[in-house]
Amino acid sequence: MDSIEIVGGRRLAGTVPISGAKNAALPIMTAALLADGEHVFRNVPNLRDVHTMTKLLGRLGVDASYSDGQVHVTAAGSIEPTAPYDLVKQMRASVLVLGPLVARCGRAIVSLPGGCAIGARPIDQHLKGLEAMGARVELHHGYVEVNVPGGRLKGSDVTLDFPTHTGTENLMCAAVLAKGRTTLTNCAREPEVEELARVLNKMGGRIEGAGTSVISIEGVDSLHPVDHAIIPDRIEAGTFMVAAAATRGDLLLEGIGFEPLEAVIAKLREAGSAVEREGDGIRVVGGETIRPTDIITQPHPGFPTDMQAQLMMLMCLAEGTSRITETVFENRFMHVSELNRMGADIHVSGRTATVHGVSRLEGAEVMATDLRASASLVLAGLVAEGTTQVRRVYHLDRGYEQIEQKLAPLGARIKRVVGDA
Repeated sequence: MDSIEIVGGRRLAGTVPISGAKNAALPIMTAALLADGEHVFRNVPNLRDVHTMTKLLGRLGVDASYSDGQVHVTAAGSIEPTAPYDLVKQMRASVLVLGPLVARCGRAIVSLPGGCAIGARPIDQHLKGLEAMGARVELHHGYVEVNVPGGRLKGSDVTLDFPTHTGTENLMCAAVLAKGRTTLTNCAREPEVEELARVLNKMGGRIEGAGTSVISIEGVDSLHPVDHAIIPDRIEAGTFMVAAAATRGDLLLEGIGFEPLEAVIAKLREAGSAVEREGDGIRVVGGETIRPTDIITQPHPGFPTDMQAQLMMLMCLAEGTSRITETVFENRFMHVSELNRMGADIHVSGRTATVHGVSRLEGAEVMATDLRASASLVLAGLVAEGTTQVRRVYHLDRGYEQIEQKLAPLGARIKRVVGDA
């Protein structure tokens, strides 16, 4: 397995192009199952999860390929509505094929999902919504089996117990071809949910309210293929914003607006960084002093759980004590022990981590445990004294497109060590 080696202590400066959003691309790729013909998706990041989804679509009988930032998906005729364990276990987002398969085929067999080990993250809300639309759901030997009597879902009112973004996306895809109107309440409001609705509407869907807590879908009889460019990745952008703040650097992030990052920007400003619009991007200049700030993760538009580990790393360098409370996932502090190995002073009690700022971090060998934890360790390596080696970076490759190649031109001393243990 590869590792990332970083020699810390360099101030970052320069311009960073922000890649397309993985969390938008994956559900949009599965939405291609809903319409025959060739779909073209542009600005798609070159990531492990994208290639896993391409393989999964191929296993379903769809022609799917990735090349030079574009995904081509051609669905035609018969589709095999079974998503096997060997692919689904690699990536939780594989469950996003469930809604489109049920909508198109009237049945689906999908392995229970895998992905990062950051809590149970059940799919009960997905299944609850499908049952409300007339599906019969059974669980057998680690697989979800869904069948629709008569072959077509029926519109219904569904209230989610919590605003799950994959659940919202799956149910939108299921409802878009259902007979009649479906109203989803307590929906996820993430920009990626809005983006999926935008694509479904370009395909001929009739969806209103995406980006709010109530989404209405008037089912249609058929959809058509689209050509669509994926929105920029707000979490990648947020990660580079923290890199600027931590290294007291000056970075211009190209192609990303304020709106999807308002909660992150507010906390970076509290911590002493200057964050301003510039052209079609955002400029971040780190302050001389990092001030402590408390963080509570919340569903969008609150502070994103996917930025919790990165902000925790920044608070390790603050002049004072910060408290970070994780409300979205119950097991998302696995990076704490690795940051403490680098000299951080973090104590966890339940869902809250208390971070006492230290004067410096020290390079060390550390191990990534999930996608965003691995990003926090790379950020820590950028500011640590000496050399940091981040192992198990296959987690990092699931969500960041060649991060070492983006950081090096900004002044970071960073390289990938291929085939390291």
